[in-house]
Amino acid sequence: MLSPIALAGRLRRLLEVPLGGACATLGAQEPDENPKQAALKNIYSLGRNSCMSEKGHWEHVYKTKASDEVSWFQPHAKTSLDLIKKLEPDPEAHIMDVGGGASLLVDDLIASGYRNLSVLDISSSALEVTQKRLGVAANKVRWIVEDVIRLSLPKHSIDVWHDRAVFHFLTTSVQRDQYVKTVLNSVKPGGHVIVSTFATDGPEKCSGLPVQRYSAGSLHDQFGEPFVLLGHEYENHRTPFGTDQHFIYCYCRVVDA
Repeated sequence: MLSPIALAGRLRRLLEVPLGGACATLGAQEPDENPKQAALKNIYSLGRNSCMSEKGHWEHVYKTKASDEVSWFQPHAKTSLDLIKKLEPDPEAHIMDVGGGASLLVDDLIASGYRNLSVLDISSSALEVTQKRLGVAANKVRWIVEDVIRLSLPKHSIDVWHDRAVFHFLTTSVQRDQYVKTVLNSVKPGGHVIVSTFATDGPEKCSGLPVQRYSAGSLHDQFGEPFVLLGHEYENHRTPFGTDQHFIYCYCRVVDA
């Protein structure tokens, strides 16, 4: 069994957060604590705050701003919708919108006749915005409140995995590796994956958080051989504030088992 100090070290490496950094002050050693007690407290502080700070950030965003007051707002997610229709015209296909939040993509998918839809977001407040907007049509959708890298779905249950602007928030290799594992577990062999991030000339931050920017090649490299790159598209997104953000969309097919 690992000692508390060893456990704290392992958790620090996993989260890629310096134990002496900002989070460590939350579990700082009190004058009357011994090192083992302080280390054990850091385990709880690091784990709790790495999860809650991210969720808390997005809950705050959607509780304090209207859905059309955020930089990523689109009246219609045209590029995403066109790609989904191109890759999977079957209205019974199971489509998962990762980080769908308050996006209007689900509205357009319903209007296009798709009947097997799931929307995932870390923020329950974001999903509530969409549920209220859809009204009774919200009953046609599965709503999932979860961090995508902690997501557990039935194996090979998804036909199309769509992600606009979640993957670029994963700034550590540990997070990205877990994301790819989740996709491989969730998407059917022969199914499709659409991932969009800021392009190499896109912003360095979004909603005050650092992001990882990609070219088509470097984005596909994150996923590797199990994903056959079918193509990519660039999008110049005009924000509600009149600024431009450059996105890259890569779409792949999962290799048949």
